[in-house]
Amino acid sequence: MKVLLINGSPRKQGNTFLALSEAAKTLEQQGIETEFVQIGVKPVRSCIACAQCKIKQLGRCVFDDDICNRISEKLDDVDALIVGSPVYYGQPNGAVLSLIQRMFFSAGAKVVNKPAAAVCVCRRGGATAAYQTMNMPFQMMNMPVVTSQYWNIVYGREEGQAALDTEGMQTMRTMANNMAWLLKKIHANGNPDYPQREEWQPMHFIR
Repeated sequence: MKVLLINGSPRKQGNTFLALSEAAKTLEQQGIETEFVQIGVKPVRSCIACAQCKIKQLGRCVFDDDICNRISEKLDDVDALIVGSPVYYGQPNGAVLSLIQRMFFSAGAKVVNKPAAAVCVCRRGGATAAYQTMNMPFQMMNMPVVTSQYWNIVYGREEGQAALDTEGMQTMRTMANNMAWLLKKIHANGNPDYPQREEWQPMHFIR
């Protein structure tokens, strides 16, 4: 079993990385393989609603000039997802939102049923709003949302300060242990045991 951790901070070794690293260390102790990917500092396109990924059944975004499709390709080989982001103005990093929206719209079949967790890191406030925003795409994709003893939030401003948030670090470990437990239950019989679902019946308010 393997978990992909996406570092949505432009700072490679910042507080978001520290929070995700604490979770990754716990997963590894539970026998779960981990892989890190960072969105970096290069631009990440926003979805332009062209729907070419659906029309042409590409399984990836039609735009291939940023990191989106590189991460989508990794989803085939992982069993769960953890996405971390710093908090900017009470919201996740805009690049993280662009990535998740495009990735789930163009390659969403790769994440259905796979457990997911959001992690938010902030100086002082806005983390709960950012955390809620990050969880909403998981819920729409039938991804079991992995919780902890508290919301998956860690505090710290200057690089390295997140390590001083002892409760935040414990929250990361608890979340990772919960994810490992869930993955082991899902894969207990060798093959993933996912629920059967009805076919989606979309309805618009304006018909």
